[in-house]
Amino acid sequence: MIPEHKSVLGDVITQKQTLRRQVREKLRTLTKATQAAASAQACSLLKQQKHWKQARAVLFYAPLINELDIWPLLNEALIAGKTVALPRFNAEKGRYAACQIHEPALDLRKGNFGVQEPAEHCPPIPIYRLDFILVPGVAFDLDGRRLGRGKGFYDLLLAAVRGTTCGVTFDEQIVREVPVEPHDIRLNCILTPTRWIEP
Repeated sequence: MIPEHKSVLGDVITQKQTLRRQVREKLRTLTKATQAAASAQACSLLKQQKHWKQARAVLFYAPLINELDIWPLLNEALIAGKTVALPRFNAEKGRYAACQIHEPALDLRKGNFGVQEPAEHCPPIPIYRLDFILVPGVAFDLDGRRLGRGKGFYDLLLAAVRGTTCGVTFDEQIVREVPVEPHDIRLNCILTPTRWIEP
């Protein structure tokens, strides 16, 4: 007989896989023009929030295809004098570290997963120094639950964070409920092109 907790865990993993597939199918219907307009709207909405205005050290992410693009705010943050960091994957440790950048054109390179990451010369920043963390994902719900890509790397990073965590997402990625496992980290707020949500 399968122990009950293993059976429940298996159910959650299956639910996550199903939800990832459903949301990705939905995102494929968005045109590039729709994505660009929604991203610009989200950037504008984020700039109105006190968390953004008061943040001194921000962790960005490099958007993939079908992820909401907050990249234009990176240069604005640098010009405003904010400390700007991006995740860099350490393959030996199997986890991300936050590393500071000053000049995107000089400080970024393609990392392990084909995503832009800080180059080796960019210094790591202690996670506790970050006061605002922008978090990508596949799906989110209104209670701050997040569905990632399934590797768990971002949850390891978020587990050490003391600052405000903010999910960044298209409205189409908001679902009724994200199934969670014990290691999944709940977010403080969520940004969509049309809403600012604080669970």
